[in-house]
Amino acid sequence: MPKKKLTHLDAGGRASMVDVSAKKVTERTATAKGRIVMEPETLKLVTGGGLAKGNALEVARLAGIMAAKKTSDLIPLCHPLMIAKVSVDFAPDTKTSSIEVEATVKLSGQTGVEMEALTAVSVACLTLYDMAKAVDRSMRIADIRLTHKTGGKSGTYKAK
Repeated sequence: MPKKKLTHLDAGGRASMVDVSAKKVTERTATAKGRIVMEPETLKLVTGGGLAKGNALEVARLAGIMAAKKTSDLIPLCHPLMIAKVSVDFAPDTKTSSIEVEATVKLSGQTGVEMEALTAVSVACLTLYDMAKAVDRSMRIADIRLTHKTGGKSGTYKAK
């Protein structure tokens, strides 16, 4: 297997933004998932709209969408992108007392949107924590990962 190099470091080991100017514009998508685990009573409050701060799922959805759009402001060396679509969805699970958060980001461009999808999931989970921390400080955020991506020179990736 050929040795791979880090793309954000130049020959001298200095941080460097990747030059994407020669890349073809292609349709690109990325999907990421994560989970926030909480007490069963907290899950009921979050999914039933019983929190004093309001509808936690809708606030977290909006926060995730906004975060995807601001990724280049948060993560050094990420390119500012003209995102075409961001979706953030939630799947509560009473068996594990958790909520799975999934974000998908789409665009036509010269660089991928993996970081935007991961940022959306992270911030949506953090927002759920913030909305419910008054009733449950034991919540934990886990398993944030890229699950699927398409487009670009490297093609399609699907997590196993």
